[in-house]
Amino acid sequence: MVQYHRLIIHHGRKEERFRVSVEEVGSLKKAKQKFLSFLFLTILSCCFIVSPYLFGFSTLSLLDSFSRENEALSSYEPAPVCLEVSNGTICCDRTGLRSDICVMKGDIRTDSASSSLILFTSTNNTTTPQKIKPYTRKWETSVMDTVQELNLIPKHSNKSSDRVCDVYHDVPAVFFSTGGYTGNVYHEFNDGIIPLFITSQHYNKKVVFVIVEYHDWWEMKYGDIVTQLSDYPLVDFNGDSRTHCFKEATVGLRIHDELTVNSTLMSHGNKTIVDFRNVLDRAYTHRIQSLVQEETKTKLDSKKPKLVILSRNGSRAILNEDLLVKLAEETGFNVEVLRPNKRTEMAKIYRSMNTSDVMIGVHGAAMTHFLFLKPKSVFIQIVPLGTDWAADTYYGEPAKKLGLKYIGYKIMPQESSLYYEYGKDDPVIRDPDSLNDKGWEYTKKIYLQGQNVKLDLRRFRETLARSYDFSIRRRVREEVPHLFVS
Repeated sequence: MVQYHRLIIHHGRKEERFRVSVEEVGSLKKAKQKFLSFLFLTILSCCFIVSPYLFGFSTLSLLDSFSRENEALSSYEPAPVCLEVSNGTICCDRTGLRSDICVMKGDIRTDSASSSLILFTSTNNTTTPQKIKPYTRKWETSVMDTVQELNLIPKHSNKSSDRVCDVYHDVPAVFFSTGGYTGNVYHEFNDGIIPLFITSQHYNKKVVFVIVEYHDWWEMKYGDIVTQLSDYPLVDFNGDSRTHCFKEATVGLRIHDELTVNSTLMSHGNKTIVDFRNVLDRAYTHRIQSLVQEETKTKLDSKKPKLVILSRNGSRAILNEDLLVKLAEETGFNVEVLRPNKRTEMAKIYRSMNTSDVMIGVHGAAMTHFLFLKPKSVFIQIVPLGTDWAADTYYGEPAKKLGLKYIGYKIMPQESSLYYEYGKDDPVIRDPDSLNDKGWEYTKKIYLQGQNVKLDLRRFRETLARSYDFSIRRRVREEVPHLFVS
């Protein structure tokens, strides 16, 4: 289950969500500076003229909100911190809201027993010790409290007492944690795999990944992707007591936004989320070829576009899924119902999604698999009551950045099981925002764990028809150039 802890600013009861692009920050920067100066002088004047009683709770809350808004805006400006690091030093970039990054250069040696990386220097310098939790949700203290902290320690070299290198690496290292929310496919990609690509792609696979809080299953699940980012075996930081030595190390991962790669923030190269998807293509191609040979192929009408339904069990299930399948087939699709679980091989999911024209699913972590769709495919996300913001932020907007045709199907109250449980006049139905404003536990219990969907198929038929027409037109456009070539 995706954790809906958001970077938000409160203004009274309602919440304003700030998702500010680099372009917006650039265009607003001058105006914002003038406005801030004016506002500061105005407030300062009021402090001397108006009674101190003015600064009660509400006023201070407003000032605090403005301060946090300014901080949120400025955090999206790309800052070239720690891109150039001198030998024998530690540089930490703590300006981001989502993650900290530290870069070390010199004689670096691991000491897993003390959760430390030691930087040995030949002379005394002013580099100070640092602590860092190498996970990409630093603004969410509840989960960061569970993440292992690493100590980055500069130390004057004394050859007689220095730790001896058991394993010497002639390429840089990237240290990161697979703790936190790892175990949820959304968080595995958003907090781990995509940031790993962002942080390491410029090394061209000449890099060693050192995992804090390592899990065997994580390597089995994502090993195909990892081998596209590194030519070297993974190192289990806690499980390998040997002293590993590096000349350069990055501790922590860079992250841009939900399930995306922002090319303007890439310090090396102009990579995008499409480049990340190309990595997935290379990662699974060989295994998919093996799957094709192993499986008994079912004969399908290749002229029909393929539609995949990502099925759910338990909460947010489509109660009339069998009728949905029938309707999709009547519309003209070849239909596959996919029921992935934690044991399902990623290559098998990738193969199904990569060969489909349309994907349908109810909002939830499994929607992360839109990353497996080819650009220009259709992604239909069924949006249950109370999940509008999350559905759009976590999956809708990222899908558009990948080049997908995104359709957010917002269900009507009568299509939700909650309608018959609470009644049409209950705030749960009439005003979901008021329940979400009460906190994550309310959202989780009512809208995520307590809701199922029964689609109004007469209403949904139009969405299917549009998707079918779009897919057919796309196929025709893609086939025309081939006709001229042949």
